[in-house]
Amino acid sequence: MNKTFTLKNVYVEETASVVGPTEGAGPLGDLYDVVIPDEIYGESSWEKAERKMLIESIGLCMNKAGYEPADFDMILAGDLLGQLISANFAARDLPIPFAGIYGACSTFTLTVGMGALLIEGGFMDRVIAGASSHHETAEKTFRFPTELGVQRKATATWTMSGAAAVILGRSGPVRVSEVTFGRVVDYGIKDANNLGAAMAPAAFDTLERHLKNLGKRPEDYDLIATGDLGSVGQIMLKHLMGDSSMGSGNLTDCGLLVYDTRQDAHAGASGCGASACVFSSHFFPLLKKGHIRRLLLLATGALFGLTTAQQKESIPSTSHAICFERVEES
Repeated sequence: MNKTFTLKNVYVEETASVVGPTEGAGPLGDLYDVVIPDEIYGESSWEKAERKMLIESIGLCMNKAGYEPADFDMILAGDLLGQLISANFAARDLPIPFAGIYGACSTFTLTVGMGALLIEGGFMDRVIAGASSHHETAEKTFRFPTELGVQRKATATWTMSGAAAVILGRSGPVRVSEVTFGRVVDYGIKDANNLGAAMAPAAFDTLERHLKNLGKRPEDYDLIATGDLGSVGQIMLKHLMGDSSMGSGNLTDCGLLVYDTRQDAHAGASGCGASACVFSSHFFPLLKKGHIRRLLLLATGALFGLTTAQQKESIPSTSHAICFERVEES
């Protein structure tokens, strides 16, 4: 069934998040570290604005934890843009070894999982894992430039403008205890405006393998949170779980927590920033305070590109699962 890794020595030390003004006006607005005043953020392009957000989230995370760049072995980060230009250019300004990671909107849990294995294996002591997305940069890359005013389908999600970073080390208030990397799953969905439907089978595939490998049930976790399935994808995942006799009462989705109904985000938030920012600003504090003790986070990613969409290829997807556990005080 492919391996699930169980870890004993990897912890989340600190987190930080930077989001756009639309996200700041949503239900979690008071929880983010920084809400930028507008999407351009004082830069000359959307791409430079996204890069600035990622750099700021990494710097803020280091400052909150009291670290300097020399205290880190590596940065693992990614985004949605070609050649990972947000992460690559952000790393240019930081004197830390860097590996760019691409998993589409699943990038956050992919970077955390890979960083966790590097620490658990004894190869590194402290790493930064991060991810970013930006509404304007992603929409013009994968769908249409927003200036065109193209009408969005009801099934479409709203790419979140957000960047977040987490510090992984050998001590901290929250432990990374389980990692299952996703397989690539393709059920033939071709509509780039219905990515929740494309990603739901991948989330189920990873969830099912994760539980079977560990001999667990969904109720063994306080929350199971997908990354950005949105309202459509979450319904499909619940159906798949029901068909396999899994309970879904503790299921939530990061993309459905970012906006409220008055913001008209249609199916919810998407993008690398969705799982990264919701974990950093919302779930991590809940774990630290003991309001939840075990969180299974399955960020989801649609692995398509502009060319494949125009050539009417179907959309392969993946999902990577990470279990975060509160460290109980002795």
